[in-house]
Amino acid sequence: MMKKKDKPEMTGVNRTDGSTVRSDALVLFGVTGDLAYKKIFPALYAMVKQGSLNVPVVGVASTSWSTDQLRDRVIDSVSKSGIDDRDALSHLLSLLQYVSGDYNNADTFATLKRALEGTKHPLHYLAIPPSLFETVIKGLGAASLARGARVIVEKPFGRDLESARKLNCIARSVFPEDSIFRIDHFLGKEAIMNILYFRFANSFLEPIWNRNYIGSVQLTLAENFGVEGRGRFYESAGCLRDVIQNHLFQIVALLAMEPPSHKGFKPIQGEKADVFQAMRPVNPDDVVRGQYAGYREEPGVAPDSDVETFCALRLFIDSWRWEGVPWYLRSGKFLAETATEVLVQLKPPPQQLFADPAPDARDANYLRFRLSPISAVALAARVKRTGKEFVGEQRELCLVEEHFGRESPYERLLRDAMNGDGALFAREDAVEAAWAALEPVLKKHHPVIPYERGSWGPEATDKLIAPDGWWHNPESRI
Repeated sequence: MMKKKDKPEMTGVNRTDGSTVRSDALVLFGVTGDLAYKKIFPALYAMVKQGSLNVPVVGVASTSWSTDQLRDRVIDSVSKSGIDDRDALSHLLSLLQYVSGDYNNADTFATLKRALEGTKHPLHYLAIPPSLFETVIKGLGAASLARGARVIVEKPFGRDLESARKLNCIARSVFPEDSIFRIDHFLGKEAIMNILYFRFANSFLEPIWNRNYIGSVQLTLAENFGVEGRGRFYESAGCLRDVIQNHLFQIVALLAMEPPSHKGFKPIQGEKADVFQAMRPVNPDDVVRGQYAGYREEPGVAPDSDVETFCALRLFIDSWRWEGVPWYLRSGKFLAETATEVLVQLKPPPQQLFADPAPDARDANYLRFRLSPISAVALAARVKRTGKEFVGEQRELCLVEEHFGRESPYERLLRDAMNGDGALFAREDAVEAAWAALEPVLKKHHPVIPYERGSWGPEATDKLIAPDGWWHNPESRI
């Protein structure tokens, strides 16, 4: 435990006028790992090309490398997607330093401190296994490397409410809350950010964005492939923890949040936290857990595994705006398509005036957000067919955004963290509230139900949504 006299080490990087200081160094713990190789190095290269990265980049890992070996690793990573600016690559390589050492050894942090000499506001990125978060955070505090610094913590941030609270407590013992950035790369995607913009930049939406006009909301994150050699990891996580609790819950928050009172990331974080706190705890009968055929034969998977590779759940948000509106979330491996989509189902008109069949959920208007693989926003409305009779059909108006040359999620999130902008990061109370909503079904749930590869999951999911219609299955078309 830190003593009271150590509290000055928690000095943040925000000025008294509310502005922030930009980080003047980037420290990458776990720099020899896959995440750095596949995602972070290309993001750094893109940032240098744009002129948004010009500070020392210090890699830290236990591997006995030299700085030259780290540079070779970066070159190999960037070359995978093509090197189109040799000067930018050379500049990135010139920014690199490497510190080798055991995270449990104070000498490692002493060496890091020397490497950071002259910097005042480093950003520490923990691209390491969750089991090492506590060790590194405490090591930074003990070495006085947290004063004026920020820290990025990779997901998963805990695996239940208790572990999330413990990790938050550890992080807050060393860093102030506004210097802790809990990263979820999913929130850095352009299409996800567009949800926030679309909701509050268009005045026509607000009058109908409530329980009076919206009948239900569906969120689907589907993948047509399996765990791809990550069976051991999936055994420790499962779809509920790996996708629903973070990715899909974050989308729910953007769709359900109240308008922020003013500009800035703090109001956005506050409104998102209110959504999580209003989530009604999920009970076992609101959840369908599935497991694709052959999962138990995957390397690292137990032969009697009860871990879900598919999950669908019904969620309620007990707020004035959303009282009584069901939210249906589902995600899974080896489904029929790879796509992420939101369907906001509007209620049918209150009275049938024309010769159409009796209205049901299929005939009602809806708003559709296609988030991947290509971004689109679509509005479905009924229009009259040609002829004398007043009979119509549902048609879509679709706006497609392919976002050529867009920023990668890690590029955007790294830049935001260095600038102290926390809009796309999770706050302590929001993380804990999200875990609290799922706590009942993490401890008690029904067994997994087998499903065939290439399907849309177990048939039981149709019964789950039946009181409010049926699933809208994303197609390969937009």
